[in-house]
Amino acid sequence: KKDGKSDIDANELYAELMFLQNFMPKENIGPVEILKFLKRHDHFPNACIAYRVLLTIPVTVASAERSFSKLKLLKSYMCTTMTQQRLTDLATIALESNLLDKIGYEDIIE
Repeated sequence: KKDGKSDIDANELYAELMFLQNFMPKENIGPVEILKFLKRHDHFPNACIAYRVLLTIPVTVASAERSFSKLKLLKSYMCTTMTQQRLTDLATIALESNLLDKIGYEDIIE
């Protein structure tokens, strides 16, 4: 809700979800596939918003806790010589290390 207005009408969402049960394919599909299905058909605006919110909420807070832990280590290690931009860049590298492993060093140097 914002300023007393809601993005989703609860009664309409309930009706959409009840209709969606019969309209969806019967095979087991995940939430991302359901969202793609909803976007293709464009008849379920409330359900589409609800699924987008569902998919953006982290399942656990462990990744957020690891982020703060790594940030604390980085900040204490290089506290005196680091600008905010450099701290942000190093935190991004530390948090996205699995993505960084896929990038070749030659590409970075170029």
